[in-house]
Parts: sequence; C-alpha cells; structure tokens
Amino acid sequence: MMINSFEQIKNWSDGRQNLVILLFVIFYSVGVAGFIYPPTSALFAELTPLILIMSFIAVIIYHEGRITLKHLVILLGIFLSSFVAEAIGVNTGIIFGSYEYGDSLGLKIFDTPLLIGANWVFLVYSSSSIIHRTKLSGVILILSASLVMVLYDLILEQVAGDMGMWTWTEGYIPLKNYFTWFVLAFIFHWVLKYFVVPTSNKVAPAIFTIQFVFFLMIFLLKGVVS
Repeated sequence: MMINSFEQIKNWSDGRQNLVILLFVIFYSVGVAGFIYPPTSALFAELTPLILIMSFIAVIIYHEGRITLKHLVILLGIFLSSFVAEAIGVNTGIIFGSYEYGDSLGLKIFDTPLLIGANWVFLVYSSSSIIHRTKLSGVILILSASLVMVLYDLILEQVAGDMGMWTWTEGYIPLKNYFTWFVLAFIFHWVLKYFVVPTSNKVAPAIFTIQFVFFLMIFLLKGVVS
C-alpha cells in the first residue's frame, strides 16, 4: 500500500517539477522574511525541521531511475556515518571543533539532531546531482562536488547560530570545521561514484540552490530589520 501510494505521488508529480520548484522558492522567500524580522524569527526557527523534511521528500520523489537495495544501503550508510561523526563531534569537539546544537533542528539523540544525518544525505546527493550535469568526471567530479558542499557550509555557518541550529563554544568558526566538511564530503562522494549510485534528479539542484540563496539572503539582510 505504501509503495503504491508513493508511485501515485511520483506519477502525479511527473511534469510538475517547475511548479514544485516555484513552491519552494515561495516557501524559502517567506522564510527569509520570517527569520530576519525579530518578532517572527523564533516561530520560523521552529518550522525549520518541517521545511527541511519537505525538501528531502521532494528530492526522493524526483529521483530518476530505479532505487535498488544497494543504493538504499549506501545512502543509509551516509546517514549513519554523518550522524555518528556529528555526535562524536558535538560531544568531544575533536572532529569539527567545539559546538553545541540548538533546538531548531528537532529531536536529538546524544545531543545531536536526527535530522542532521538526513541533511547530510540531502547535501551529498544534491551536490552530486549538480556536478553530474557538467562534463566533469573522475576525481575532478568528486573534488568539485565536495567543494560545492564546503561553499554551502561556509554560508550556512554565518547564520546557523542566529537560526538556533548550533553555536560555536569559542565564539568563532574554526578552520577545522571546513576541513572536516571537505574530507567527509569527499569520502561520501567517492562512495557514491564507486558504487555507481545515480543522482540524476529534476529538482535536487534547484532546491540545493534555493537553500543556498536562502542562507545567503539571511546573512546579507540580518540586522537590516530590527
């Protein structure tokens, strides 16, 4: 029944990707306004898990091609590996630096939001989907996709604290964080390529870009509205 329902959703969504992308543009645009306006910023922080889950589901629906058990195992492995890395990192400070998670990413286990693992899967898959549209190949493709993720994190880090996602204990973002992001991204992208996990998707590159612009706009506009 669940499989049939998913297929019905997938069939309905075919050919409507532009409408879906437009809806996400609207959602995230409203989100920018909500986050930079102090009276509503707390409310929109609480909505963060919902919009991230919606983005994740949209990417799943628009995945092109058949998803095999091998693919699911690999993506689950990325979810678990990234979650464990984040859990060790937030509890020890030895991986990314000293930081702690806020409450805007939802349910936590070991002081780490479960959603953070899903977000790593989304970012790895979507950045791979973007770079696979180019003519790059081999290690250059893996390096490029990894650098796209680091660029994403570079902007995200500037607003994560303001959005209640996480804060750095020492008050600044250590370079180790970006280095570790790159290493993990490189490993995960290498795994996708080695096991030939397809990432062709009609909406993933757009949603990734929309999120990037969303964080960039909050960074540029924060403090403008008081």
